[in-house]
Amino acid sequence: MRCVECEHVDEIIFERTRCWFFLPTSDACERLLAMLRRKDLEPAGVEGNCIEITVRGTAMDGVVTALFGELNKKELQETRVLTTAGEDPTPQAMGRVMPADVFANRVKGAWLVEALEAQTYDTWYQPIVHADPAAGTAPFAIEGLFRMRDASGSNIPPGYVFQLAEHAGLLFSLDIAARASAVSRAAKSGYKGRLFVNFNPSSIYDPAYCLRTTASTISALGLTPGDITFELTETHRIQDKDHLKGILAFYRQAGFKVALDDIGSGWSGLNLLHEVRPDFVKIDMDLVRNIDRDPLKQSIVEHLISISREHNIAVIAEGVETEREAEILRQAGADYLQGYLFARPAPIEELSGLSLSG
Repeated sequence: MRCVECEHVDEIIFERTRCWFFLPTSDACERLLAMLRRKDLEPAGVEGNCIEITVRGTAMDGVVTALFGELNKKELQETRVLTTAGEDPTPQAMGRVMPADVFANRVKGAWLVEALEAQTYDTWYQPIVHADPAAGTAPFAIEGLFRMRDASGSNIPPGYVFQLAEHAGLLFSLDIAARASAVSRAAKSGYKGRLFVNFNPSSIYDPAYCLRTTASTISALGLTPGDITFELTETHRIQDKDHLKGILAFYRQAGFKVALDDIGSGWSGLNLLHEVRPDFVKIDMDLVRNIDRDPLKQSIVEHLISISREHNIAVIAEGVETEREAEILRQAGADYLQGYLFARPAPIEELSGLSLSG
């Protein structure tokens, strides 16, 4: 599931980094100049609101820390930064121009680039079970959940990793790594069954190209498109619905299934429900939590399930932690359940009830 454009991360810091700051105002330019001089960094040139400096080694970390303190949020967003390894900028280098806030987060998040290159990450899995106990104890499917490790081998909170990646302009690279890890890790374990793979639609540049690479990778691992359900995440941030529908059309025509996450958490998910027409919907865990003690939540969930059933959409309730919550959801008509009540996320070999042939 490799995509060269998505995975490529340009270097921006070098042993000798030549750096240009393009400031939005003369006041911001003067303040940045004063800050650089306080740090004994004499600019190589100043023209208009553009400052050129050369920074050696790891000194850039201190520069970006001071940058956050000197410029306000709007100024950071409007300032542009370009770096080279000492040479004059080329037309190709201009493609690396980025906002100062993204640049600063890239410098502070250098460990994230290193972790992606060293592949110090893994995928843990959580089962999705049949709501009807008569269907047996074997999971209906498993969901892949990305886990990145620090230098000591401890897991870094996924929310923090993805938030930093977004702020540092690395979401494309991280999301493709997470999808590839979810599929390859499951395949290599010998798992034979349905797999839910989290999917941020904003991380797809070219759906036709990414579909070819995805399909070829899945085939090489001995899986079929019918085994894979792409679970749309961060739906509240989707700006271009036509782009999203185009992506999903490519994937569905190839035989993949689609799940819509966090239904019930806001209007965005409900609006997407009728536009996307997914194969599965996942009821937001905030609606599931303590549903047995909240008649309003019960009513909302019952209506969401009724709407889904009318349109042949299967319903998964996630975040189930108690047997009483599970019972209420069964009575409401949920098709599948997921949560700590059944299993916490874990390496695939540690999950019970799975058929692994590897």
